[in-house]
Amino acid sequence: MNRFKTYLNQQTNAAPLAVFRIGFGLMMLYGIIRFWAHGWIESIYLEPKFHFSYYGFEWVKPIGNYTYLIFIICGLAAFFVALGLKYRLAIITFFLSFTYIELMDKTSYLNHYYFISILSFLMIFLPANATFSMDNLLRKRSYAKIPNWTIDSIKLLLGIVYFYAGLAKINSDWLLEAQPLKIWLPSKFDLPLIGKTVMQQDWFHYAMSWSGMLYDLCIPFLLLYKRTRIIAFILVVFFHVFTRVLFPIGMFPFVMIVGTLIFFEADFHLKIIAFIKKIISKFKTINTKRVEKFQVYHIRFKSLIIPVIITFFAIQLLLPFRYVLYPGNVFWTEQGYRFSWRVMLMEKAGLSTFKIVDGATKNFFYVNNSDFLTEFQEKQMSFQPDFILEYAHYLGDHFTSQGHKNVEVYVDSNVALNGRMSRIYIDKTVDLYQQKESFRHKNWIVPFKEQ
Repeated sequence: MNRFKTYLNQQTNAAPLAVFRIGFGLMMLYGIIRFWAHGWIESIYLEPKFHFSYYGFEWVKPIGNYTYLIFIICGLAAFFVALGLKYRLAIITFFLSFTYIELMDKTSYLNHYYFISILSFLMIFLPANATFSMDNLLRKRSYAKIPNWTIDSIKLLLGIVYFYAGLAKINSDWLLEAQPLKIWLPSKFDLPLIGKTVMQQDWFHYAMSWSGMLYDLCIPFLLLYKRTRIIAFILVVFFHVFTRVLFPIGMFPFVMIVGTLIFFEADFHLKIIAFIKKIISKFKTINTKRVEKFQVYHIRFKSLIIPVIITFFAIQLLLPFRYVLYPGNVFWTEQGYRFSWRVMLMEKAGLSTFKIVDGATKNFFYVNNSDFLTEFQEKQMSFQPDFILEYAHYLGDHFTSQGHKNVEVYVDSNVALNGRMSRIYIDKTVDLYQQKESFRHKNWIVPFKEQ
């Protein structure tokens, strides 16, 4: 406990956190603009008749054309974070607006959206505006030193993402079968030089699988040590640029590349700040010389913030292991799959046909999913059990409201996982309209009978 208290009082240069804040804010602003420019607000949030919800957050829905306002608020908040202007209010606003966007429709779930949400939550408690921020100019003071743990907390979160992604790759499909890379990589035949040659080779599929696992497990530790940091960062850049070329994974590679800069010494970040100042000096009208320098930043409400941070990281360390509470293969049942850094570990495709039955007369008819879902929604629904259950309830409620009596909902669902033949996924005899969503095991998922 004495060592812990001593650690909490240790100070370090504030520059790395300031550079991280700027990079984070600018990337998030670009991400919002990119999302809008691609028309994804319309296609994901406005056009669908029905939206898949996260359990417990069914009340979070798009709000029609006002959904654009949420994105505007989120983008402005990101810009204010980058400037360090009204930082605390800006980062809270960004966290709330971005998380609301993420929760509006489960169809668009990505690991890096979840990462941005929890990272922005963590940044609420960090003095990222201590130096080189507009807040410095407004309050006429700047802090050269901040608590060391504020920077280490971001390093720890990045380390968790990498290390847990590596742990998730220690499975038989990834290491012994090179799946799903054996499916994905040959499809990249149009890549120059390597597309029609290297990408088609089994040895390359296995090399990518094993090197990806080792990279994720080792990179946090290589970044921590000064002697290996430069090599580690080169690996980070190469790995993320290469995966970005191969797969359409959006902003995530660039977020991780810029994020890992925080592992470098303060001198490196001071050079970045000096470079930015040099650019700003050509346009600025504000006299920064009036900013008074203070050496040490003291965290207010420290006795409340530290327990929050400890609880936050306890959750991040334990949540990915919740899958062990459920029987069966996590890739098949997907119970405990999300929010656990299982990044691009499976190729799963399904076909789910729903049957609406009159429980009294046994008359039935089949549903045309395209009448209710977009193509993307139907694809995601077809192989995820919680999607299938939620959609079954939506169909049951819809046809009940249309005057149908004694409505029962059954599904004929077949799913293929990582190159295997398609097999029955959901018990055809179970009326899904009578099943309720919960954290309990979904015993109507047909077991995956394979070691």
